[in-house]
Amino acid sequence: MNPISNIWNHPKTSFAGLLIAVVTVAGVFAQQGVTLGTAGTGTVVSLLSAVATVLLGLLARDPAEIASQQVSKLASQQVSKLAGQRVSKPGGGAGRPGVWVLIALLLPLPCIEGCSGTTVAQDIVNWTPSLQTAVATVDSTAALLAPADAPVFSVATAGFDAASNLLVTQAKAYLANPGVGTLAQLQTQVVTFEQQVNAALLAAGKIVNPASQQHALAVLQAVATIVTAILALVQSISSKAAVARMAAESSIKLAAVRPMWNRGQAAAMLAAHYREPAGMAEIQLARAERVAVDAGF
Repeated sequence: MNPISNIWNHPKTSFAGLLIAVVTVAGVFAQQGVTLGTAGTGTVVSLLSAVATVLLGLLARDPAEIASQQVSKLASQQVSKLAGQRVSKPGGGAGRPGVWVLIALLLPLPCIEGCSGTTVAQDIVNWTPSLQTAVATVDSTAALLAPADAPVFSVATAGFDAASNLLVTQAKAYLANPGVGTLAQLQTQVVTFEQQVNAALLAAGKIVNPASQQHALAVLQAVATIVTAILALVQSISSKAAVARMAAESSIKLAAVRPMWNRGQAAAMLAAHYREPAGMAEIQLARAERVAVDAGF
């Protein structure tokens, strides 16, 4: 096989491979702390990764059969590395992953690798209006549950208002002054709230009335999704020692509440917030969950 003529005869496939290589190498550089300089509020590495990702997504829309098949094949290989996770079509069945799956696997949730502390802080603050709305919905939910279930739900969610308000305040404080002290406060508060939400999910899972349980879990899921996204953001800008400390403070692990999670609902929220395809959000969610579990959450 002549590699030069192969590149010439199959330019789209070769270009797709080159873009995948760029994103992969950029990811390795970012993990090793190599930035190649700054670009705006991010780094040159993150900029190259983002540009290559966009071009790869555009290329996947090309009708050329060879290019689309090769990208899908590479995506399938990457998906197989996700332990126990499968990608579903919008209709619910397991489908063949496309290029967005590959792109999502090459990007962490929810920010491209190499994002600055300021960028992450702004992303956290951007989540706060949705968090406050979700908590307000939780506050009004007890009245909609069966009489025997309302007190259980109210007790489990009693601290949500104070915890969410403090998290919002500290997120804004970190954005205004992204220093070690404000980051430490943000780390502590996001773990504190995450544990409250996890405890509430476990309590809701014990509600006997099916209708009450379903309603309670649905509203708690919204809060849990946002808090988990913020936790992932905070984790992305924290040192290994800080992440280890945060994980040690998490007594209720993700594995304990996973059965109460509606992954479709969580992915839909992420897709709407970041304005991305649902499939990409689903895989990003799976990857973020894997990172959190590996860290000890």
